Amino acid sequence: MAIAETVGRAQDDGLPVYGALREVVHLAETVEPLYVRYSEDPRADVGGRSMDGESGLTLPGLSASPLTPEQWWTRPVEQWVSRQLVKYRHLEREGEGRVAWILTGDEVGRGPDAEPLLADAIPVAVLAPRVLEEAETVYSASFERGQMVADARR
Repeated sequence: MAIAETVGRAQDDGLPVYGALREVVHLAETVEPLYVRYSEDPRADVGGRSMDGESGLTLPGLSASPLTPEQWWTRPVEQWVSRQLVKYRHLEREGEGRVAWILTGDEVGRGPDAEPLLADAIPVAVLAPRVLEEAETVYSASFERGQMVADARR
């Protein structure tokens, strides 16, 4: 399924489609907790659970990435959101018709990559591809791509 078709179906299902990064940033500043997930069908994911591909185990919730900035984050929210969208964008490319969508829900654990696992997921919006392009631009201008965590000991 093509991304345009998935976005169109989301609109038909009554999910808003965000077309600008500023919309996502505003949401991340006002709704907590907020997450992003990449999949083919947000509505079909609701009530479902993710599976760990390596072990074959069913996880207790849906895998997602946090869009709500951590307490220690002192940089602009736009940079946090952009980083989260870009860091996991490879998930969009790994499946035909996958889109980025925003959700909230109850954290019920952590997956094998330490990602939050959500139960009672509530879809909030689907992201148009141009939002991800904006996030790429902000990310590239704000961060040193590929730099590792610096050792705090000096």
